[in-house]
Amino acid sequence: MQTGTADLPLHSGHAPRWLFSRMERLAGQILAIMAEEHGTTCVLQRLADPYWFQSFGCVLGFDWHSSGVTTTTCGAIKAAVKTTDIGIQVAGGKGKNSAKAPTEILTSEYNLTENALQRLERASKLSAKVDNSCVQDSYRLYHHNLFYIETGDWCVIQQGLHHGNNYARRYHWISHTLDDFFQEPHAGIIGENAATVMDLTARESTETRKAMTDLVQDNPVHLLGEQQTLDAFTTRHRHKRLHMPAHHPVLQKHLGPTSMQFFKQVYEYQPTDFEELVLFRGMGPQKMRSLSLIAQLIYGTEASWRDPAKFSFAHGGKDGHPYPVNRQRYDANIQTLQEAIEGAEISQKEKRRLLRRLAQLG
Repeated sequence: MQTGTADLPLHSGHAPRWLFSRMERLAGQILAIMAEEHGTTCVLQRLADPYWFQSFGCVLGFDWHSSGVTTTTCGAIKAAVKTTDIGIQVAGGKGKNSAKAPTEILTSEYNLTENALQRLERASKLSAKVDNSCVQDSYRLYHHNLFYIETGDWCVIQQGLHHGNNYARRYHWISHTLDDFFQEPHAGIIGENAATVMDLTARESTETRKAMTDLVQDNPVHLLGEQQTLDAFTTRHRHKRLHMPAHHPVLQKHLGPTSMQFFKQVYEYQPTDFEELVLFRGMGPQKMRSLSLIAQLIYGTEASWRDPAKFSFAHGGKDGHPYPVNRQRYDANIQTLQEAIEGAEISQKEKRRLLRRLAQLG
């Protein structure tokens, strides 16, 4: 597997309308050809591939080095499926629209069974919860899209922003390779490497996840008041392994009376497994971190601190890097692909050639 980092800085402004309208049309034509030639499952697999998705965004003319390649490309796809028969549906979006994903799934145009709709809703909620609370890399999600097809298969593309340095990190998921939402579930994660990441989805964190669930079942409320013991524990391990800051926010601010009342509610609920613990209303990153530290103190388990980000790329587009978008060429490419999918003025051999060229970008 190729490894590395990808710098995705936050850029101000937005894609100009003249460009986005073309992105929408070109995205629709490319994905429609792929769906016709290889099936809609292939479309999901490509979207879940961080290399291919980055290349796809660059083919559409967006920045290689901007966080906006994620939000704008996903937005173009969501707009395209409304006018082009691709065979996929898209739920969610950027900012407040990300929270609409479960509602949009339940009002799907597809004739899915109730169980299939519930599985899609669960996938949307759990993937967001995992990347916000179980992978603690300081990137908070602000974008979430779930792409799905009539069979109920899906992929998720979501992105978080680091408010300290204004860089983004993108997370990819896909259903057909997913065995467990909580054990190395990602198809890929890209972004700048973080100095400290607590990854509760790592294989090394298996025992920690079990210990955290056991902890809330055994009433942790009295343990949360042991500030001095927990403080001494984290101080002792700070330079040895965890590289914690001088003031760890979990210890003072987040383990006060309000948090103790919250954990009392968790105990009374008695979650039966780690999934129920993660999905418990109000269970955010800080509370997950405090539970993992206490579990380590009591049970001797230790969560992984290895950054799961794995991918790197380099392409160009909207801001003139490596060159400005050529509108005439862009429109010509849209026309060519439209003719390809309609089969009007281009042979099947030429269609396959175009698809192979696109595939090579991945």
